Order: sequence, then C-alpha cells, then structure tokens
Amino acid sequence: MKKLSGLSLGLLLATSVLTQAQTKDPIIEGIVKEANENSQLEKLAHELMDVVGPRLVGSPQMQQANEWAVAKYKDWNITAKNEKWGEWRGWERGASHIDMVSPRVKSLEGMQLAWSPSTGGKTITADAIIIPDLADSLAFAKWLPTVKGKFVMISMLQPTGRPDYNWQEFATKESFEKMKKERDILTEAWTKRIAKTGYSLRTLPAALEKAGAVGVVASYWSKGFGANKIFGATTKKVPTVDIALEDYGLLYRLAESGHTPKISVRADSKENGVVPTFNTIAEIKGTEKPDEYVILSAHFDSWDGGTGATDNGTGTLTMMEAMRILKKIYPNPKRTILVGHWGSEEQGLNGSRAFVEDHPEIVKNIQAVFNQDNGTGRVVNLAGQGFLNSYEYLGRWLSKVPSNIKDQIETRFPGAPGAGGSDFASFVAAGAPAFSLSSLNWSYGTYTWHTNRDTYDKIVFDDVRNNAILAAIMAYQASEDPVKTSREKSVLPANAKGEPGAWPAMRSPTRKGGMD
Repeated sequence: MKKLSGLSLGLLLATSVLTQAQTKDPIIEGIVKEANENSQLEKLAHELMDVVGPRLVGSPQMQQANEWAVAKYKDWNITAKNEKWGEWRGWERGASHIDMVSPRVKSLEGMQLAWSPSTGGKTITADAIIIPDLADSLAFAKWLPTVKGKFVMISMLQPTGRPDYNWQEFATKESFEKMKKERDILTEAWTKRIAKTGYSLRTLPAALEKAGAVGVVASYWSKGFGANKIFGATTKKVPTVDIALEDYGLLYRLAESGHTPKISVRADSKENGVVPTFNTIAEIKGTEKPDEYVILSAHFDSWDGGTGATDNGTGTLTMMEAMRILKKIYPNPKRTILVGHWGSEEQGLNGSRAFVEDHPEIVKNIQAVFNQDNGTGRVVNLAGQGFLNSYEYLGRWLSKVPSNIKDQIETRFPGAPGAGGSDFASFVAAGAPAFSLSSLNWSYGTYTWHTNRDTYDKIVFDDVRNNAILAAIMAYQASEDPVKTSREKSVLPANAKGEPGAWPAMRSPTRKGGMD
C-alpha cells in the first residue's frame, strides 16, 4: 500500500469533509434546529389540555378545540378550516360531588360517566346496595323492584388496589400467586353473577333505571394506582357514576358486611340537543404536484375522564408542530401537505372514515399518510401495513432522519393491513398507503389510555419533540420524492378456515351519533 504524503492526506480529508457537507440537507437541519430551539409544544399543550380541556364528541370543548386549532394555523399563515362531517348528541359535563354520609362522612373520588343524565340540580341521597348473587334471571326479576330509591353497585370488589408490577417487586412468589388465583376466582364469579341477571354490564343499568334505582355506581379499575377508565353511560334518566377503586371498595365492603352505606350524589351536566361535528383540516399547498397529498394524521377527540393528553393530545401536538415547522422551513412543498385532526375516532374512526368517503379525489392521490395515536412516547415501530413495496420508499425516507431518532425505530415490511385501532386504518381500507407511527409504551394502557389520569403532566415533551421532527422529515421526503408511491398489496395469509386473506373493507362512518 502506497503511503500518502502529508499534503495528499490533508487534501483527502478536506475532500471527505466537503463531501459530507454537500450531503447534508439544509431543510432537515432546519427542521431539527427549529424543533429543538423554538419548540411550541409546551405552549400548545397548555392551551389545548389545560385551557380547552377534554374533547368529547358533541361537547362544547370539542367545538372550542376545532376553533382553537384553526386560529393557530392561521397564526402560522397556514390555510385551515373546520369541515362538518356529521352530527352528535350534544352533552356538557358539569361538576360531580359524591359523598358517603353514613355510617360516617367521607368525600369520595369519582365522576359521572360521559353522557350521563344529571341529577337535575339536586343532591340525591340514598342507600348503596350490591347486585346480589341470585340463581337465575327469574330470581333477579323478582328481586329487581327492591332497587327502587337506591343506588346500585354493579362492579366487582377488587381484591387489591396494587398493580401486578408492585406485587412482583415486593411480594413473595407464593403470596403473588395466591392473590392472582383469588382474583381469577372473584372475576369468574362476578361474570357469572352478572350473566345470571339476564343482562350484560351494558344493558343492566337501563334495567335498574326502569325499576326505580336513583343511580348506578360502577368502578372500572385500570389496574394501576389511582387510575380508572371513564367511558359512557347507558342510562337515560338517572346518573351513572364511576368511583375510584379505593372508595368503591369501601362502599362494597360496608354494604357486604351489613353496614349499609348511604351516599349523596350531585351530578351536573347539560344536554345541548343535536350539534354538528367537524374535522379540522389544514394544508400547505404543493407547488409542482398540488393534487397529490402527503397527510399528517391524528384524532382530535378524546374521552373526558382526564384531558385527553396522551390520547390523543400528543398526536395532535406532534402534527401541529410538524406543520408549523414545515411552513417555516419548507414553505413550498412539491406535493400538498395536509393535516387532518379527526373527530369521533373514539366511537369508531368516524371523522377519518367520513373524510375518506367524502374526498375520493384526495384519497386516490395520496402519497402517504402518517398517523400517531398511542401515547406520548417516542416512535419505535413502523410497519408497512401490507403494502408490498412500502419498504422501498419508507426505508428511503427514513434513512434521512437523524440517527438518534431513526435508530430507535424497528421496521416491519410488508406487515399486515390494520383494520382498526386508529385513523390510518380508514385510509388503508381505501387502498391508500397509510402508516402508524407507533410509540413507546410509557404505561399507556394502564395509566393514561381513556383514564382519569390522562393529563398534561403525563406528557414526555422530549419524546413528542422527536416525533414532531420525524413527522416533519417524513412529510418533507414524501413530498419531494420524484416517484409516486406504490399501492401494490401483499398476498395475505389464509385465515383459520383456509380461506384467502382479505384486505380490510371500507366502512361508512356513523354520521349521527349518541341519539339512541
């Protein structure tokens, strides 16, 4: 091997540095710099989660959020609008006051479920009783009149309020196994107890209401300290309240031991008739191929036990921040970059399904959709959703992402098409290349997914910042790519019956909801 002179070595090194400098992309560098040095995430999160609050479909807060987002985009000189896609039962949450007044006085942690009837401005005080374990539906029908004038508890007594990881850390193996066995027995017994009524947990509240109960009391523990799932009520005239595991257990044990607890409930909520529902749509118009689209996607609505911070406030923030950065750093994309903040995802992807149904002219010209909707964590998974050649273009775009973000992402190609779960599935069903930016867990399922603890303080802003950078760079690369993405679908494996695998079918949205 010939030894290089000092001058030759210096020229070689200089050439190498120059080549590296030439390969750096100023747009990508600008995106990263803007995201890290001028982030608006904390400000946006405060305004959306703390000021606007939860965004239940049909609520005034949902409409306020739609209007807030349009105003933000206009502040950034991005064209935006709210596009009506349907109507929903209008309902506005008020305060919930739940107290035990006998055999002693204690304020209880709890809240009414979404769409629960109010107590009409009054405080209702009555005994709390447990659904009994009866022989069959005939025995239950005979017992049912005894609920008149009472609150009825319909959830099982949890044997522990400690999550399993806490038991694993501190309990003996024998003690942990004993607890789990006891819990399994109790769960099976409670399932049978409810089945023997002739009703399900969904239909039972209406039967209790019809029989004269003054309210329904439940506790849907999320298997983590202090966390309960808060969904919707099925009663029409009397309130349904969820009480935290700790206080629900207290009431249950008192009732079971014959110390009949008496509780008082005031649940203030307001019915607002039928209200319009919207998607918020914003776009940066393409300069060369304005009728081809790169779509950033996140659902805007939430359940309202907390403030919808990680489901899907963080997805919303990711896409808003990505759009803000792109408008500043990459204001003239080749393809149109559109962002969709979808309504009523929680009731069945309704907003995105409506968009797909209403805009075939856009769907047929989609270059790529990037959706984020599983918590605050940094993106660690990206699958091809069954598109045969997705590895080629996604891999190429992903190679431009800074290594500190890219190297944490596990890819899977071609993958299988998602049939639900989040809004990317609405586009996949229509044959458009749509992908989920899937995030690190951060105990999402236990502590924040649909819970009363899904609040601002659970946001991990460093991870969301990384996700905004990723979304912006992927949108930039998809916009610039000279080649239109392939929509060729992979051959899906046969199902359990040996039949050929089928691509998910498009489904129409529910355009008038919550009325039944």
